[in-house]
Amino acid sequence: METSFREMDLLSRSLHQAHRAAVQAELSAAGLERVGHPMLVSILQSAGDSPDGQCQAQRELADLLHISPAAVANSLKCLERDGYIRREPWQKDARRNRVMLTEKGAAAVEGCRDVFRRVSARMMAGFSPEELAQLAQFQRRMLDNLTTDFPIKKE
Repeated sequence: METSFREMDLLSRSLHQAHRAAVQAELSAAGLERVGHPMLVSILQSAGDSPDGQCQAQRELADLLHISPAAVANSLKCLERDGYIRREPWQKDARRNRVMLTEKGAAAVEGCRDVFRRVSARMMAGFSPEELAQLAQFQRRMLDNLTTDFPIKKE
């Protein structure tokens, strides 16, 4: 059993690295390598579609992306510098900024989504619908296992 856990860990890491490399290669081929965090711009587009156009708080973005608030702040700074977003004070609460996509940012979102679709299609090629459903079920269970609090065993 120990060997299979080691093999699964290695496969998981290898898959993650291969996926990241494929996404980065596709982003570069599409001229989108400057979009440091493509999922962030996608979330910002969704937030911009809300009735008040308000972006989620930095902490909420960090939680959604499973990264630190400092990493979100750094990504937002780079996206603003490169012309993908702009910030303005939120009228209802001056302590918060609205983060909005520029036209360049909106175009980048579509390009990033195309990249994710191409990489996913390539990664899932050859799987039957039943296999994909089973894989999704296994992945949800693994995620639940990792996000559910387990008591720490003391020896």
